[in-house]
Amino acid sequence: MPQEQSSVKERQRTGLKEPRRYKVYIHNDDFTTMDFVVKVLVRVFFKSEAEAEALMLQVHHSDKAVVGIYSYDIAVSKVKRATQMAREEGFPLRLTYEED
Repeated sequence: MPQEQSSVKERQRTGLKEPRRYKVYIHNDDFTTMDFVVKVLVRVFFKSEAEAEALMLQVHHSDKAVVGIYSYDIAVSKVKRATQMAREEGFPLRLTYEED
């Protein structure tokens, strides 16, 4: 008996890898108020009040702190949103991102 031929072909995916992750840093400065930093951490990075206050103190004592690790698009978006909030309030708050 002849073998049946199927029209369904199996595809193998190769070369798939996890998307790169980026650390978002918030930097200390002498002008941005601690309350505003907490506000940014809560509204933009969805930190709890307690976690935001702990991060704010870490930034205050060590000049910068990691506030999250995200995919590239999300990291860029969060940095832009937080920077825009700071500029609207007249603060020079600086946030950066770098590959993890």
